[in-house]
Amino acid sequence: MEDVVRNDDEGRMRRGVPVHVSRGKRCATMLLVGITVAGLVGCSGSTGSSTAVPNRTSTAAPAPIATTLVPADPAPAADPALLAADLTADEQTLRDPSASEAALTAAARRQQAAYRALGRHPEWDSIVRPGIPPSLLDAYDRNVDARRNLVALAEVKDTLPAWRIDPPPAADGLLGYYHEAEAASGVGWNYLAAINFVETTFGRISGVSTAGAQGPMQFLPSTFARYGAGTDILSPHDSIMAAGRFLAANGFADNHDQAIFQYNHSGHYVSAIDDYAAVIANDPGAFAGFYRWDVYYYTTSGDVLLPIGYAESQRIPVADYLANHPQ
Repeated sequence: MEDVVRNDDEGRMRRGVPVHVSRGKRCATMLLVGITVAGLVGCSGSTGSSTAVPNRTSTAAPAPIATTLVPADPAPAADPALLAADLTADEQTLRDPSASEAALTAAARRQQAAYRALGRHPEWDSIVRPGIPPSLLDAYDRNVDARRNLVALAEVKDTLPAWRIDPPPAADGLLGYYHEAEAASGVGWNYLAAINFVETTFGRISGVSTAGAQGPMQFLPSTFARYGAGTDILSPHDSIMAAGRFLAANGFADNHDQAIFQYNHSGHYVSAIDDYAAVIANDPGAFAGFYRWDVYYYTTSGDVLLPIGYAESQRIPVADYLANHPQ
């Protein structure tokens, strides 16, 4: 989902994030600490635990969403009280069935910018949270918690990644894949959506992690060979189906947190996935809002928007990019 940052194990250890290694495999994390955000997937064999939220799933699929290719760089209000009012208005717009696609896209991108700012400003909590209506507080709390868990995993860099940013697959197609995988594996569709969101912002990010993870769900090729059933690691459908098999094989039915931990060996990652999965399950419109988010990368110069069409074959200095692409 957004500012996705791939971090290797050594980087996580420097930041004090636990790293678990088993059978000679090492995990790298690509995180969208900007939603979308992404992590490295497919490491298995270790155990761990994290604080869990209730395992809530939904079978109701949101309506199809149009893919909008208009880049956006909304700046959230610097005044926390005003930010609370703006975020409330945008959350209400995203729940308005009569809102136009243009209004929904603008609201989702402002929502994304607001939660990114809140993720790095816990000192605003005492002002912002009281300004959020009670009906929105659960979604607000989970979004803020997810952002802060992803921020904890982010390694700030002065370069931008060797990625290509593509239009995402159609939203209704993705929803179909999640539900197909749920039916085949028993893994809640909302968890598969949350992982796809965090790993590659629903497939917008095309690139290989430092550990060699690939595709929309960021699998190591060796792990995909076990769970991909001979299919294509770069295919949204095939990688989502493989993720369902992987999580089911790692005990999702009995302990979804432990299964997600096998996907990416970080308690912060598990907590973020739990939060986003709960938001998606509890609000039929949440997936549609997240689907409209952009890709951001967190740098020493702040959040940098990587629009659809961004394509670099090697890392580039962020200062050079911003000189030609002011935000």
